[in-house]
Amino acid sequence: MAPPLSRIVCLTVLLLSFFSFLLAVRAADLQVPTLSPLELNVELNSLDTQTIEPEIHGFHNLDETEAPAGTHLHEKRYGSGAPYWYSQIKRQGKIAYGANASYILWRNVKDYGAKGDGVTDDTDAINNATADGNRCGLGCDSSTTTPAIVYFPPGTYMVSTPLIMYYYTQFVGDANNLPTIMGTPNFFGIALIDSDVYLPYGFSWYTNQNNFYRQIRNFVLDITQLPTTHAVHCLHWQVAQATSLQNIVFNMVVGYLGDGSQQQGIFMDNGSGGFMEDLIFNGGGVGFFSGNQQFTVRNLTFNYCATAIYQNWNWVFNYKGITMNNCGIGMDLSTGGEVPATGSIILQDSTLNNCQYGIITTFSTNSTPTSAGTLVLDNVNFINTDPAVQFPNNSAIIPGNRRVASFVQGTAYSAFDAEETIHNLTCWEPTANFSRIQQLVDPPPKSASLMDPTGTIWERSRPQYEGVPVESFISSYDYGCVGDGLTDDTQCVQSFLDSIGPDQIAYFDHGAYLISDTIQVPNNVKMQGEIWPLFMIDGSSPTFSDVDNPKPGFRVGNPGDTGTVEMVEFVFETRGSAPGCIMMEWNLAGTSPTATGMWDTHFRVGGSNGTLLQSDHCTKTPTVAHTANPKCIGAFMMLHITRSGSLIMSNNWGWVSDHELDLPDHNQIDIYNGRGVLIESQGPVWMYGTSFEHSVLYNYQIANAKEIYMGIIQSETA
Repeated sequence: MAPPLSRIVCLTVLLLSFFSFLLAVRAADLQVPTLSPLELNVELNSLDTQTIEPEIHGFHNLDETEAPAGTHLHEKRYGSGAPYWYSQIKRQGKIAYGANASYILWRNVKDYGAKGDGVTDDTDAINNATADGNRCGLGCDSSTTTPAIVYFPPGTYMVSTPLIMYYYTQFVGDANNLPTIMGTPNFFGIALIDSDVYLPYGFSWYTNQNNFYRQIRNFVLDITQLPTTHAVHCLHWQVAQATSLQNIVFNMVVGYLGDGSQQQGIFMDNGSGGFMEDLIFNGGGVGFFSGNQQFTVRNLTFNYCATAIYQNWNWVFNYKGITMNNCGIGMDLSTGGEVPATGSIILQDSTLNNCQYGIITTFSTNSTPTSAGTLVLDNVNFINTDPAVQFPNNSAIIPGNRRVASFVQGTAYSAFDAEETIHNLTCWEPTANFSRIQQLVDPPPKSASLMDPTGTIWERSRPQYEGVPVESFISSYDYGCVGDGLTDDTQCVQSFLDSIGPDQIAYFDHGAYLISDTIQVPNNVKMQGEIWPLFMIDGSSPTFSDVDNPKPGFRVGNPGDTGTVEMVEFVFETRGSAPGCIMMEWNLAGTSPTATGMWDTHFRVGGSNGTLLQSDHCTKTPTVAHTANPKCIGAFMMLHITRSGSLIMSNNWGWVSDHELDLPDHNQIDIYNGRGVLIESQGPVWMYGTSFEHSVLYNYQIANAKEIYMGIIQSETA
């Protein structure tokens, strides 16, 4: 997205708990929901602080399928250290539209001299691995042509200054035996890992709203050897869209509320994100210092943090499946005082256990601005936590020790059809009454198809295939596909997908696969990309040139089909103008809830090398009257979820580029893309962390659909 002064923002927020506002008090229900198995490998062997309570030692020596006590949807899997396919697979990805034919995509930090022995200072070796190849760092706004996977084998990596994360970088650890990044006692810097380096006078390496395409997953980040008086964080995470955190444990010194600890797990001060899941925070002054425009946050557990979540500011956040155990403060939303700095916050399907204070807020019926401080609680259990919600002066808003089915503070709307006379005609038009409330309300009705057996909205983490042997991954390059962005790979990609057996995974090596006709995705195929390979839908093909007869680039299933398709880590683009292209049509329904879906998979139209829709042809000219340039038309539609389609979407960004990512000018550009996502599904559909921006007619269109969960969505005009 563009910098704030050069955009018109239209942020659309769907708050599940605003479906109805019939006021009532919900009876308490103190039963803890049954734990469900999902993917988080927890290694806390380095956490052995004398001040810690005995319960936290329950994380040690778990059975391979045993969930740590007091967590939500976490499971220790494959913890015996079995080989992880990700470290074994042949690396042959290449940059299709770059200038360096010898560029190295995959970097193992030990190949650059890192020891991981818990003694050697590995800072320089890891930073050298990250920076190798004239990558996009200081002085570079953005680039899609120098991506890098920085891989950490198991071990303990000592660092004395921050590990700098360059643009379009993935830090990935071994999911079967999490590596530890540990700060030395003399560590100096903002955080163990820094995603956006600060410069003097308020500048930083990257514009925070444009800091796209990052991943960190499968680590233990440990600052327990550092003094608690030093303001050091495990992670500085100032990022925007197409970014994610997964499967990370943050270890800090365990203390208590008021002990003055300056340690923080995540310090996120700005940005326009984003998505994170499957994180555990142990100890520290603040587990998650949270500030960003919009974010989806799911499956986080906080143990013995003085403050679990400190919300510094935001526009809208969805916290889903959060567990806070033995914390001083669960959520502190009081920043700004009588002028709240927070926007809208949803806390959903969550539990606070044995917290001294639950949620602290400064919202009142006359606080300003009137829209600030909005809070929705949906199915939140407060166990031995009283009060549940309160003001900073300790006066209770909601008593604790109860399950809160639904609570709203903010503006409640009651919609109705109003009568109006226009030119002697009686007309009816939708309107609404509204008032500011701060109270328990009746919970909204929720479709049973969206709910799991415990009564919470279904969730599913991004698959990492930890237990799958490397032999099950079949390479697209080994099969014969070219991936150079110029050769037509349509027949090869189709044949490759058709060839994948039930126990195999289609592995697409990094590259750009040119597609000139519709790809029919088989109903049960699993597709794994290597750092966002590109599917380039060819606008010069007659298949995708007729705006009056649009065709899908990728069709997932046929109407009425069921299956188990999984797409993990891809980018779909057009090469040139493709006015008759529906980039993806999803017809498939899952064989069971969340059995089919796409994770960390994005749509990008224009603004990058290879698209032919860049600033050299499509620079924005706002002071000159003009019609749409035919050479700068994008696609007909990004995504169509048809009536029979059912899936889970997680961390998906549909971006019509409003500025150049690769050419040196990085100018704003005009790309005319017809539509974002059209949802006609009869359900169920789960959408976690989705964003569609800058299309002409609409970004999201929900037409005759039902049984759709949208935690929050982000929409923006160019």
